[in-house]
Amino acid sequence: MRRAQKTPALVLAVMLGVTPFAAVTSRAQSPLSPEPTAAQPPAASDIDSSPLPPPAAPASPAPAAPKVEAPKAEAPKAEIPKSEIPKSEVPKSEVPKSEAPTPAAQAKPPGAAPQPAAAKPKPRPKPVPREMALSDDPTPVLQPETFFTTAKASERYAAIADAGGWPVVPGDLKPGARGPAVEILRRRLAVEGDLGGAEANGTRWTPALTAAVKRFQFRNGLRQTGVVAGMTLRAMNIPANVRFKQLASSAQRLAGLNFPFGDRYVVVNLPSTAVDAVENGRVFHRYAAIVGGPEHQSPQLSAKIIAINLNPTWTVPVSIIKNEIIPKMRKQPNYLARDHIRILNYQGKEIDPRSIDWNSDKATNYILRQDPGKGNALGLIRLQMPNPDAVYMHDTPTRNLFANDYRFLSHGCVRVQGVYDLAAWVLQGVPATAAIATAGPAPSISPDLGVWTAQLIQQRIASGVREDIKLPQPVPVVWVYMTGWASADGMVHFRDDVYNIDTVGG
Repeated sequence: MRRAQKTPALVLAVMLGVTPFAAVTSRAQSPLSPEPTAAQPPAASDIDSSPLPPPAAPASPAPAAPKVEAPKAEAPKAEIPKSEIPKSEVPKSEVPKSEAPTPAAQAKPPGAAPQPAAAKPKPRPKPVPREMALSDDPTPVLQPETFFTTAKASERYAAIADAGGWPVVPGDLKPGARGPAVEILRRRLAVEGDLGGAEANGTRWTPALTAAVKRFQFRNGLRQTGVVAGMTLRAMNIPANVRFKQLASSAQRLAGLNFPFGDRYVVVNLPSTAVDAVENGRVFHRYAAIVGGPEHQSPQLSAKIIAINLNPTWTVPVSIIKNEIIPKMRKQPNYLARDHIRILNYQGKEIDPRSIDWNSDKATNYILRQDPGKGNALGLIRLQMPNPDAVYMHDTPTRNLFANDYRFLSHGCVRVQGVYDLAAWVLQGVPATAAIATAGPAPSISPDLGVWTAQLIQQRIASGVREDIKLPQPVPVVWVYMTGWASADGMVHFRDDVYNIDTVGG
């Protein structure tokens, strides 16, 4: 096996050919998109890349072997929307036949017509246990010093790989276990520092070992059960050279970041499928997110949130019109009407869907716009953040998908669980009179309502008014792709490389 070479943090930056936190000039190696300075594309405020409807999650891959080259996230099997579940029969449980006739059968007169058998109940599918957890770490996933701490951590893991890595944990273990496998687990946790040196040996399970397993799970975004099994066992057996590659690749991507860290900013770490609202150097709140899938990756970018859109419309991207809408209309001519999508020409005149040849691509020459409402692909609220990729953070009509461990399901935008709360935080201190109605009845907001709150936002949405709340002070937002990073205190965290773009040291 090729062994990683130790590289000092600052030397690493030189080798990578970048200046720490310099402006991005190229998208090679998935760099972060620079803050836009030119005019935005037409109708960017209405463009989104969310699916309509969202795609089903990919099939669950087999668990990785100890020598797997890169970690793979597991897709859900039981949380797919009902509309996307194949119409296959559920196996019926076998019911043993009774040898003795039932009283009803005994009372049946001779020659009577046979009665249909009672329907047999279908077994309910067992719920898929959740193994991932939204981190409760108060330290932001991204800070001004994250590049340097992550590069330094890559040195440490390069040295671990050079020394032979760590032992492979042979199987599931839990409190109460004892024997050689427990001793292997102790040595494995000691290598990364989850278990103190004095506890590195021994064949019995102790409270200190449970705490070390939970610390490992915390660093890897897993539920802190203290049990080594499933995704915890898989994560433990990912080789040290892969972990080095994750840290070095993440450091390379951060090296070109030009982001205006301030008292308040928003961070989306795509591999974590999480959103941090950061205030005064601490996480004010962390939210679960749904991000782009491997075939529709969310971009890395730096932008500013300039407005909150209530009851937004959604302009369907041309790619979705071509690949999804047109095939649906060929089979279901009422599809657009059912999903409240109108066809407009570029003069704003509505076009009858029956006048379009759906056996061609002519529909791509029109604007397809979905009306506001609960079924809208953006949900009921959007955070407007102009950027070259025309992607946004928003609500979703399929909120049940937040319950999945695998949340790489969108076409590129980021859907946020608790988006009302996030919007209220973004609007902190903004007077409620700042609303501007763009459609529907005139706003019934008076100055005595004070500032925007999550409750007031929900009330305005319930009124059906289409309005944009502009921010007097834009809030910086950054989307990053960090599969490995170290926080200011040196704690190292890892997430799966779902997009398969970690290449440094490979």
